[in-house]
Amino acid sequence: MFEILPMNLGSAHQVAALEAVCFSDPWSLNSILGELFNPGAYYLTAQKSGQVLGYVGMHKILDEGYITNMAVSPGARRQGIARALLCALIEYARAQAMAFLTLEVREGNQGAISLYSGEGFVRAGLRKGYYNSPPEDALLMTLTLR
Repeated sequence: MFEILPMNLGSAHQVAALEAVCFSDPWSLNSILGELFNPGAYYLTAQKSGQVLGYVGMHKILDEGYITNMAVSPGARRQGIARALLCALIEYARAQAMAFLTLEVREGNQGAISLYSGEGFVRAGLRKGYYNSPPEDALLMTLTLR
């Protein structure tokens, strides 16, 4: 089983490695380390025996939450890690009395869209040409918390 823990200096390096595996345009290690010192950022990891299996992060601006990235290691998918991370982030947002969480997701990423929809996110818009490598539109999805 895995546990959900806040990202720290040790896990940030593993998060950067996971970014490189999961995304065609990954965040750099320096960007991820910068999030550790950003008072408006909140990042969680799913870990098993010290190994980061997945992570999720968001930026809090006033009472609004903007999910930045979420990824699960290809070898650890379909084990409930993404849902556990997302639910922990939603729980945190509710505890912070946030009004909503929002995110962008590739229009063709049906697995992620199903996950978000299953937790109450609804389609709120479309961002044309949002993604590169490969080019794709993004669905804007939002979960209203209050």
